[in-house]
Amino acid sequence: MKEFNEKLARWINATPSKDAGINNIQIPGQVEHLVWQNRSKIPSQYEMDFVQHLIQAFSNDVTQLNDLVSTLNQQGFRNEDGELWTIECFSSEMQRLGY
Repeated sequence: MKEFNEKLARWINATPSKDAGINNIQIPGQVEHLVWQNRSKIPSQYEMDFVQHLIQAFSNDVTQLNDLVSTLNQQGFRNEDGELWTIECFSSEMQRLGY
């Protein structure tokens, strides 16, 4: 099983092809179904750890942004730069990781 959508990785920031449909035509019965349709790369360990900390917070009924940021800091999980979370850096990180 592929860990990410290889075609999506090539499409990000790509210039449009002048030849429509080249290598993208799907033949009925021969379509490759990907588990990770919208993932252009394998998540880093930081991203996987981030997900686990978010799941833990949400499992404890944390639903407000202020509380979520505080919970991440209380859990000891730091942003990728090793700094404490703020609402601003959390929002920026969500935008950055929203690939």
